[in-house]
Amino acid sequence: MKICRKTRTQKNLKRRLGGARAALFVYAMEGLENMAFIANAVSLVTYFNGYMNFGLAKSATTLTNFMGTSFMLALLGGFISDTYLSRFNTCLLFGFIELAGYVLLTFQAHFDFLRPTPCKGLAAINGDQCEAADRGQLAIFFSGLYLVALGTSGVKAGLPSLGADQFDKDDPKEAAHLSSFFNWFLFSLSMGAIIGVTFVVWISDNRGWDWGFGVSAVALFFAVVSIYMGKSFYRNNVPGGSPVLRILQVFVAAARNWRLPVPEADHELHLNDKEAGIDSEIIRRTDQFRFLDKAAIIQNSFMTEEPWRMCSVTQVEETKIIIRMLPIILSTIFMNTCLAQLQTFSIQQGVTMNRDLLGFSVPAPSLPVVPLLCLIILIPIYDRIVVPLARKITGNPTGIKRLQRIGIGLVLSAISMGIAGIVETRRKRIAIENNMVDSLSPLPMSVFWLGLQYAVFGAADMFTLVGLLEFFYSESSEGMKSLGTSISWCSLAFGYFVSSVVVEVVNKVSSGWLASNNLNRDKLNYFYWLLAGISVVNFGFYLVCASWYKYKKVEVKQLVSSREDNFGFELHKMKIDSKPGSSSSSGGNEVKAVIR
Repeated sequence: MKICRKTRTQKNLKRRLGGARAALFVYAMEGLENMAFIANAVSLVTYFNGYMNFGLAKSATTLTNFMGTSFMLALLGGFISDTYLSRFNTCLLFGFIELAGYVLLTFQAHFDFLRPTPCKGLAAINGDQCEAADRGQLAIFFSGLYLVALGTSGVKAGLPSLGADQFDKDDPKEAAHLSSFFNWFLFSLSMGAIIGVTFVVWISDNRGWDWGFGVSAVALFFAVVSIYMGKSFYRNNVPGGSPVLRILQVFVAAARNWRLPVPEADHELHLNDKEAGIDSEIIRRTDQFRFLDKAAIIQNSFMTEEPWRMCSVTQVEETKIIIRMLPIILSTIFMNTCLAQLQTFSIQQGVTMNRDLLGFSVPAPSLPVVPLLCLIILIPIYDRIVVPLARKITGNPTGIKRLQRIGIGLVLSAISMGIAGIVETRRKRIAIENNMVDSLSPLPMSVFWLGLQYAVFGAADMFTLVGLLEFFYSESSEGMKSLGTSISWCSLAFGYFVSSVVVEVVNKVSSGWLASNNLNRDKLNYFYWLLAGISVVNFGFYLVCASWYKYKKVEVKQLVSSREDNFGFELHKMKIDSKPGSSSSSGGNEVKAVIR
C-alpha cells in the first residue's frame, strides 16, 4: 500500500509541475535571447564591412561561418544536456557564456584602439585602401563572436526540449498542447527577433555598435533571470548515460556478432526490462537496418550483460532512429543555404535602395522584420484555425504530418528564391537606366520590393523550422531529446557552411558573378535563380527521403488507476497492438500499450 501511495504522490506532484505556466518562462528566455542573436545576425555583415574593414565577400562568409558554428555547436549542448546536466542547467550555463561574449564585443566596439580605423565614406572599389585589423584586434573580435556562438548553441539545444518536457505526451490532455508548444515557441522567437531587427538594429545604426552590443548583453542577462525564475515550476529531466556512447555500443556489439545470423523471432533478442520503469518507453523492433539487430542477440541464457557485446532492442532502435533522421536533415540543408542569402546579399541589396518610409530611413538590416511579421500573423491563424480544421479531416493530432509540414516549407523556399531573382533583375535594370552603376547614392527603387522574397520565406520557416523541431523531439528516444532537437538546428548550421562554399564555387565557375564588390556590376540575379533551381531538385530528394522514413513505435509501461491487484498496485486495461511481431501479452503487473 505504501508503494501505491508513493505512486499517487508522484503523479500528483507531476500534475502540479509543468504545463503552460512553466512554458511561459521558456518563451520569455527564447524571446530575449533571440532578440539579441537575430539583431546581430542580420546586421553584423555591416559591422564586418564598415568597422572591421572586411570586404563584401569576406563579410558574407564571416557571418555565415559564425551562424553555422552557432547552430553546429548545438550538438555539443545537446550532448551535455542529455549526459551531464539537466536541460534547465544547460540553459543557465550557456546563457552566461553568451552574455560574456556580448560584453566582450561591447568593449571592443566602445574603445577605438580595439578596432581598426573605419573606412566608411570610401567608395566600394577603393575598399582595399582601408586599414586592416591587427592580430590583437582580431583575437578580441573573434573571441567575443564565438563566445556568443557557443552560448547560443547550448541555449538552442536545451530550451526547446525543456519547454516540450512540460507537456506529457502520454497524457491525452497535455499531448494536444505539445504541438502547439512548438508553434508558440516559434512565435516567441519571432517576437524577440522583431524587436531585435527594429529596436536593437536602430540603436546600433544611430547610437553606435557599443550601444547595440550593450543592449544585447542586457537582454541576455534578463533571459537568464527569466529561465531561473521558473525553476520551481519545471519538470526537469534527469541526465542518463551518454547517448553517443549508447550508439557506439550498438555498432561495436553488432560488429562483434557479425558472423551470427539475424534472428527472425523477437524472443531471441535482448529486451532490457531493468531499465524500463514506470512511464518509460520500450521502442519496438523495426525491419530497417536489420544488421544492427545483431547487437541484441542473446547467445546463451547465462550470458552476462556487457554493453559492448549485447545491447537491448530499445538501444538498437535508438540508433536506427538517428540513422533514419540523417537523410531528412540532409534534405533540408539547402533551404537554409537560401536563408543565408537573405541575411547577407539581400541586406547588401537593401543598402543600395531607397529606404525612406514616411520620412524615416529604414536600416537595411531591419528588412528581416517582414518575414517575422508574417510569422506572428500566420502562427496564431495556423495553430488556432488551420490545425483544428486539418485535425478533423485527417484525424492527426498535429493536423498534418510533420514530414508533410516540412515539405511545404521547402516548396515555399524555392518560390522565394525565384522571386529574389526577379526583384534583383529589376534593381539592376534601374541602376543601369539611371546611370548609377558606380554611384553610392540610393537607387530610385523602394527597399520594400525585397519584402516579397522575405515574406514567402517567412511562411516557409513557419512550416519547416517548427516541423523539424517537433519531428526530432517526438521521434527521439527519452534519453536523446536534447540531442534530437540539436540535430534539427544542424540543418541551419550546414546551410550556412554550404552557403560559404556555394559562393566561392559559383565565383570560380562563373568567372566572378559575385566578385566585383559592387552589386550593380555583379550577377546576383543569376545566383538567385541557380538557388531556386537547386531547391526544386532538393525537394525531389526530400520526397524520396520522407517516403522512406518509418515513424517509431513504442510500448509504454504504466501503472494507472482502475482496480487493485493483490500487491496494492492499481491497473488500467489498455488496448494491445495485435499486429504480427507485437507483444500481445502482459506479464506480472504491467500492461503494455502501443503508441504511434
